[in-house]
Amino acid sequence: MSANGSTESGCRSEVKPSNSICSQKELSVTASVISMTVGIVSNSLALFILVKSYNRIRIKSKASFLLFASSLVITDLLGHLINGSLVLFVYSSQKKWETFDPHRIVCSVFGMCMVFFGLSPLFLGSVMAVERCIGVTRPIFHSTTLVSRHMKRLLGLTWLLAALVAVLPVLLWRPYKVQSSRSWCFFPMEQPKDWLDVLLPLLFSMLGLLALLLSIVCNTLTSCVLLQARLRRKHHCRGTSYHIEMIWQLLGIMLVSCVCWGPLLIHVIILSTRARDESTSFSLLTVVRMATWNQILDPWVYILLRKAVLRKIFLLCPSCRDSKSHNLHRWQRSMLCSSVEKNNPSDCLGRMPLPDAAIKSIT
Repeated sequence: MSANGSTESGCRSEVKPSNSICSQKELSVTASVISMTVGIVSNSLALFILVKSYNRIRIKSKASFLLFASSLVITDLLGHLINGSLVLFVYSSQKKWETFDPHRIVCSVFGMCMVFFGLSPLFLGSVMAVERCIGVTRPIFHSTTLVSRHMKRLLGLTWLLAALVAVLPVLLWRPYKVQSSRSWCFFPMEQPKDWLDVLLPLLFSMLGLLALLLSIVCNTLTSCVLLQARLRRKHHCRGTSYHIEMIWQLLGIMLVSCVCWGPLLIHVIILSTRARDESTSFSLLTVVRMATWNQILDPWVYILLRKAVLRKIFLLCPSCRDSKSHNLHRWQRSMLCSSVEKNNPSDCLGRMPLPDAAIKSIT
């Protein structure tokens, strides 16, 4: 309420052409509030689903995947809360940075949060892709070497690396700058002083692109291995349904990250390596707004691409309806074997596929 009041009073005190400017401010504030609210609700719902699945799961490989997935959703949720609150605070202060932030403390915190909550989802997505690739291609090594405490240490190192990149400009006395729109802080893109001001945004972009490339390579390899195993029918009873579920979620995360973050990372590299002869505020702000949708779309990957939802889509698919009974029994066979493997994996190994009558009697 105070933010709306201050905005209105500030608009009344300006000259006549400021009506459009005030409407743009109100529109930006409304968009920020809606984005923040949708992001918090979406991530909270996805976190509830993941935590519920993590508590009841008995498969070690999927427990590791759910640990990273829950950490990714928590990171996105905190990103919406912290960055959204900072944006609303800036707008409520009429973007007068000289008044409320004379020592540039808020700007430094804002910039570090932008970098940290930007790189962390990319790093976590690549780590999840590598972990799943090892779990599918080298299952014995994954089960014997990559134990739970190692996964938690890897998670901590991932956050630590993102935090180190975020705090590096402050440590090197290259603080974050208020951008031309005066609504956010980032690397000094328009007027760098020396090569260090060019290197820092390049480091940010190159690490982000490297994480995306690693995700693409690992997810492609994992998908090819699973597809090859399906085609060769090597797994008659050993359930691979949870592998399929996880790879669909990883592909969804990868696609969302590439679409949302790819333009920003490439744009930052272009701005850092070319001459600064024109304003870049509008184009940079546009790709940043695209990147914020990553934190909104990420949780819906886990909400929509779950086993239960995929099963319903599979049954409603018109192309699958003609062979519904055959495909349904194959799906149920995979689900049943997965549950048997959770309870007693030794009973499932080496057993032939269950007949349709047995499945009907169980379901």
